[in-house]
Amino acid sequence: MTSEVYQKGQLAKTASYVLNIKTTCEKNDALTKIAEQLIIDQDMLIAENLKDLASGKEKGMPASTLDRIMLNKDRITAMADAIHLLVTLNDPVGTILEHIDKDNGLHIEKRMVPIGVIGMIYEARPNVTVDAATLSLKTGNAVILRGSSSAKFSNIALVSSIHRALAKTSIPVDAVQLIEDTSRETAKELFHLKEYLDVLIPRGGKALIDLVVREASVPVLETGAGNCHIYVDQTADYIKAERICRNAKTQRPSVCNAAESLLIHPDWFNEYGTKLLNALHEAGVTIIGDAAVCQAVDFAQLATEEDFATEYLDLKISVKVVENVFEAIEHIHQYGTNHSEAIITEDPLVASTFLNNVDAAAVYHNASTRFTDGFEFGYGAEIGISTQKLHARGPMGLPALTSTKYFIHGNGQIRE
Repeated sequence: MTSEVYQKGQLAKTASYVLNIKTTCEKNDALTKIAEQLIIDQDMLIAENLKDLASGKEKGMPASTLDRIMLNKDRITAMADAIHLLVTLNDPVGTILEHIDKDNGLHIEKRMVPIGVIGMIYEARPNVTVDAATLSLKTGNAVILRGSSSAKFSNIALVSSIHRALAKTSIPVDAVQLIEDTSRETAKELFHLKEYLDVLIPRGGKALIDLVVREASVPVLETGAGNCHIYVDQTADYIKAERICRNAKTQRPSVCNAAESLLIHPDWFNEYGTKLLNALHEAGVTIIGDAAVCQAVDFAQLATEEDFATEYLDLKISVKVVENVFEAIEHIHQYGTNHSEAIITEDPLVASTFLNNVDAAAVYHNASTRFTDGFEFGYGAEIGISTQKLHARGPMGLPALTSTKYFIHGNGQIRE
């Protein structure tokens, strides 16, 4: 094992024991100073980020990836604002979830406690560096960060800024570690750092997530890719449908809660389908559709089965005409990723059928999938969006970064 991964694991583990006893006030003080330091360092952060953007352009990275990498003053201010919001949120650590008084006099409490050391492996987005660090610190966890080569300079600069802030507080600087070597070898070593890591969270595309889930021996808290669907039912209001579809696809196409596939009832399609597809096309969206869609508009490309399974993260959307809500649900279960799914309908029974039967972390009725986000749900920043069913599901805020511990108080009791 390389010295960097192993040594930073040791440092993070040691720091986690110190963090475990820090008060909410001490943790909030550290977060406030991190937010302030980001603003102080913003010119340096942008200069380092420009190195990553220049490298990305030289390598021919798509515009959507470059957008995920980019930092500017507005985005840095948004990161600082998110940290200030995080300070205002309740600290879940120490919350008593359950208490039991036994006949023998034992008093048992189940409390929320820090997990310990959290590992984050992620692609492109340098904002994840700040989100992961601050959410971990708020919940008393140390964190080991491993970003991708595409944002290497940005991540190093951000962690440097975080360290400068922590040096002014009672929180150990070693609580936030960054593995600067972005080679595959260090990633694989992180997958097996069981001696120091308590959980590993991947955040990125499907290939990265599948790799971590398949190869890691450290417990994995799985965040999922977002092949998200919108089903437009026969009773859908056109104005709602156009606004929602346009927003879910175009507002920020490079993120996991953007819509990637559109399913439309045939009756609604016959009346409004061409109008909706033209609206999306005029917004710059490439339409990849089934035979009915290609027959309706000449700018559509014929879809393959692979297209319906693709998370485009771009201004592209697959479109299919389905017979009813049940065929829509069947299609989603075949191609979806259990992330976010939406229905547009004025029929409450159809809406209920969809919401209750679609297997996803977040289901929507007459609203955009773009709301699947920790900030929008009131959690502050998020560590990721879980598509699994154990421990945490959906946007993972502060409670998802805790474990539980039983505290048993007695007065000399023994078990007979």
